[in-house]
Amino acid sequence: MGRAALAVSGFFFYGTLCHAPLRRVVLGRDAKLFAARLPGFAVSWAEGRAHALVQPENGATAEGGLLADATEGEAALLEYYGAVIGHEPHEVTVETEAGPVTAVAWFPSRERWQAGPAWRLADWAGRFGAVVTATAEEVMRGFGARDPGGMALRYPMMLIRGGARVRARAGTGAGGSVLRRHASPGDVVTSRVEEVYSNYFAVEEFDLRFRRFDGEMSPEVDRAVFISGDAAVVLPYDPVRDRVLLIEQFRMGAYARGDSQPWLLEAVAGRVDGGETPEEAAVREAREEAGLELQALIPARHYYPSPAAKGEYLYSYVGIADLPDAAAGLGGLPSETEDIRAHVVTFERFQQLVESGEANTAPLVILAEWLARNRPRLRADAKAREVAPRGA
Repeated sequence: MGRAALAVSGFFFYGTLCHAPLRRVVLGRDAKLFAARLPGFAVSWAEGRAHALVQPENGATAEGGLLADATEGEAALLEYYGAVIGHEPHEVTVETEAGPVTAVAWFPSRERWQAGPAWRLADWAGRFGAVVTATAEEVMRGFGARDPGGMALRYPMMLIRGGARVRARAGTGAGGSVLRRHASPGDVVTSRVEEVYSNYFAVEEFDLRFRRFDGEMSPEVDRAVFISGDAAVVLPYDPVRDRVLLIEQFRMGAYARGDSQPWLLEAVAGRVDGGETPEEAAVREAREEAGLELQALIPARHYYPSPAAKGEYLYSYVGIADLPDAAAGLGGLPSETEDIRAHVVTFERFQQLVESGEANTAPLVILAEWLARNRPRLRADAKAREVAPRGA
């Protein structure tokens, strides 16, 4: 598109690149847009995506902005970013205050995308703006070094990591700094960050120095971190029947370690998608992995499971659910090659599994401890709801 871009008068944005912070990350500068519109097209949400979809529609007009001063180098940046998010450049004629202008616009390249509700930038910015912008930081680090086609395949996982960075920067679940050191600017100085492996997960390598407890800076050290994004963990609990639901599945980590029993008992869990809250992820995973509709979601412990080497943060919950015998069975998403067996066991049996070591996954053990301390309250609340008069 580089040569074609030089023959047109600008670049027309109708969707996410109308968001100034995202545009700044992609182009590396603040770039002003002039009001422009594309007649005969309508903008909608791309169903299941964090981006907009533009399609021909009689009588409609796609409102947007025109970037008129992009350099050839910036045209290459835009082309790269468009390819990663699954868009292709097209020459269009847009209307501006100065008259018709020939411009390049990016249209989704996958015909299987389905149109959702009408697009509003403010709606998208509120849910996805910060996450997509943080993800673009990772995308643009690959410019000139990584094939955009390969990056496109990894983009959904990059969104997960982008969401994790947004929550981390906001200090979500940080718990304050009463006993531990309160970090200040300059306490960590990074000289190099390199993504040495990237697929569904990623490995990043850092050269950095950090403030020692004696006040001096450490020597420069090389540290690698496994990046997997945040996850939500939920233990379904029926306080009336005093039962929990556990899932069982083959786990690669146990197998790679050499464990002769790589089928493990766990709580329901899954990655928090980009633009999704941890609570939404917990509810979704309960539905996907166990076919459960949770009645309530109660926060338990949120924590780093292995902070020396993993940039993962877990949000854990107890989910109030109806757990008859029929709640046990097989589940999981075939599209993700999930093969999951759900077990419904009494609370007493659950405690025995933890004590014997058969239930040996950390999130499940931590939730077992939390539930043991809070179970009397949850059961009392359930009993109170049962005896409350109708309409109360």
